[in-house]
Order: sequence, then structure tokens, then C-alpha cells
Amino acid sequence: MARFKYEGRDRKRIRAGVVTAGNRREAIEQLRDQGVRVIEIREIAATALQKDIVIGNPVKRDQFIMFLRQFSTLMRAGVTIVDSVKILSQQVESKALRKTLVNIDEDLRKGNSLSDSLRKHPKIFEPLTINLIKAGELSGNIDESLDRLATYYDKAYQTRQKVKSAMSYPLVVGVLAIGVVIFLLSSIVPMFAEMFEGFGGELPMLTQIVMLASDLVQQYWYLLVLAGFGIAATIWMMKRNEQGKMILDTLLLRMPIFGRMLKKSALARMTRTLSSLFSSSVPILQALTMVEKVVGNAVMSKVILAARDNLERGGSLTEPMKNHWAFPPLIPHMILIGEQTGSLDHMLDKVADFYEKEVEAETDRLKALIEPLMIVVLAALVGTIVMSIMLPMFEMFQNIDNM
Repeated sequence: MARFKYEGRDRKRIRAGVVTAGNRREAIEQLRDQGVRVIEIREIAATALQKDIVIGNPVKRDQFIMFLRQFSTLMRAGVTIVDSVKILSQQVESKALRKTLVNIDEDLRKGNSLSDSLRKHPKIFEPLTINLIKAGELSGNIDESLDRLATYYDKAYQTRQKVKSAMSYPLVVGVLAIGVVIFLLSSIVPMFAEMFEGFGGELPMLTQIVMLASDLVQQYWYLLVLAGFGIAATIWMMKRNEQGKMILDTLLLRMPIFGRMLKKSALARMTRTLSSLFSSSVPILQALTMVEKVVGNAVMSKVILAARDNLERGGSLTEPMKNHWAFPPLIPHMILIGEQTGSLDHMLDKVADFYEKEVEAETDRLKALIEPLMIVVLAALVGTIVMSIMLPMFEMFQNIDNM
């Protein structure tokens, strides 16, 4: 919301002050409802403290999907675009989206198209959204484009949530395991180490190793912290570098256990996006350019770009995919059938459904496998430390009995 300084007149006197509204027109209407005839009004620039601080995407994905569903429903009910945007600007939960819709409403009333109005807000509306709505404007089926977008984002969101859920458990347990081990080595083991020194004699090999690890953690803990920051900084720098991102994404796709799931997730996203674009009659070269940017994996992006270049030269779309390890034979085979039968969007939609189901099944299997595996790993780490403490005590009690 913006703040406007105004000067006006009511029935009794001249009034001046500040009013908060979505835009200048709303501010004037608000004052008119209060019985004030505006003489002069201007927007006050927001200070650094008054500005909304937004990190990442300003609109949550589930709220954005709900907005698209509601927009499509209003359009199907025969409500005009301008009135639909006006209604939604008063109903959506997201503050950022509400403010954006107020601006879009103002642009629409000036005669701008919906796609051109959305293009002014790239942080909220991605190129995919704008292009599909543009295609809907040209075909006169904006409601279908909106519904298709909602379905696309909903399925992509569900797939992403399943992958996050599958990977979050081992991450949390892994951090917990590291924390427990560091606590034992830095706090518990040193107490027993002092006691063992008083007994004399040679300690078991396992105990000596654990004692050495404890000394390293106590004396060089800052190196562990620096190593953690160093690894995080290295990954961050590699993500910002084209070659580094290629290395990282290759490692992710080839990673044991999780690599297969991440590959299927990326394939589902790629085929779903292509299907949505082709269904909206977006030109194939433009569609491939967009998919190359949204697929989210540098390895697959490179292959899609090669396929686009090959198609532009008059070659086959599937040729670069056939010879690449990241693409299973199913993908080029189904695309080839779709090209021959003229139903490429339908074929890609079926492939996307298949891989989305595969991701769901893969996440279920991983959860069933990883949960007991992580418990065993955590128990083994803690058990090793406990055993290293107990072994010298057993030997000490045995020596006492022999005496």
C-alpha cells in the first residue's frame, strides 16, 4: 500500500493530511467517501523502514495457484478481466500479490493488455505465465490458459514438495547425528579421558581413536566451523558459475539413492512445461527456450538447448536426447511418436504424468528405506563412542577381579 499526501475541502473547511491506499485513484475515492473534494494529491516516497522487505519469491506458490484457479473461475462465469482483477485484488491473502493486482487493475483500465500488465511484475509472474496468457489472449481462451497454468503449477508444486519431504528427513537426522557426536566428543569423552589417565596402562585401539577425535574437536573446533563455511561458500560460488553449476548438477543426478529421484523430478518438470506450452500453441523454438530456463538442472538445460539448435538447423528434436545419459529412452521415443501423430502435447502430458507418479513412488520407497538406515547410522556412531568408553572400564574391572 502507498501513502498519499492530500489537500482538499469538505462542506465546512479546507482539509489536509495523509491517506493510505493501493493507488492514486483509490485514495481519491476513499477521500470522496469521507466527503472530501480533492484539490491536490501526491504520493509520498516510502522510507527504507517503511518499505516491505521481501526475500525470495514474494508470493507463496500455493497462494499463487489459488489466485489462478479463482481467476479462471471468474472468467468462465463471464466476469470481465478488469472486474476479475478488481475482485481478486480485494480477496487474495498475499499482501504482495494484492498490491500488484491493484497496479495491474490500473494498467488494464488504461487500455493495456493483461499479458503486458503482468510483464511489468517479473518477480511474481514468470515468463511461462505471461506467454501462456498471451497465447490465451490471441486465441480468445484466457480462462483455459489460466486453468492450464493452475494445473501446471499445482502439479509442479506437489512434485517439488514430495522431493523436499524425501530429502529433508536424512538432512535433519544427519545434522542431529553430527550435533550429538560433537557434544559427546567435546563434553562427555574428556571426563572419562581424565579418569583413564589416572589408571595407567595401554588403552584399546578404539578408545585411543575416539580420544584423539575428542582432542581434535576440543583444540581445533574452529577448523570445523571454517570447513563448514568453506564448503557452503564453495557450493554458492559454483552455483553462480556456469561450469560449476554443471559439475554440481551432474553430481546430483549421479548421486546414489537420491540421484534417480532428482532426475525423474526434473524430467517431469520438463515434459509438463513443454506440454503446457504446446497446448497453448506457443511456437516450438520459443517453448524450448523457455523450458531450458525453467527445468532447473544445468545438465538437462544444455541438452534442451542443443535440441533447440538442432531443430533450428532442420534436424530432429530427439537426436541430442538419444545420445545423453540423463535422458532415458522413453523421452525421445514418446516425443518421436508425438511428432509423427501430431499429438506432441498429449504425449508429453502422458510422460509428465508417468514421471510424477514415479517421483511419488520413489519418495515413498526412500522414506521407507532411509528412516531405519539413518537410525542405524546414528546408533552406530553413538554406540562406537559409548563402546570406546566402556572397553577400558571392563578391562579395569577384570584386572581388579584377578587381583
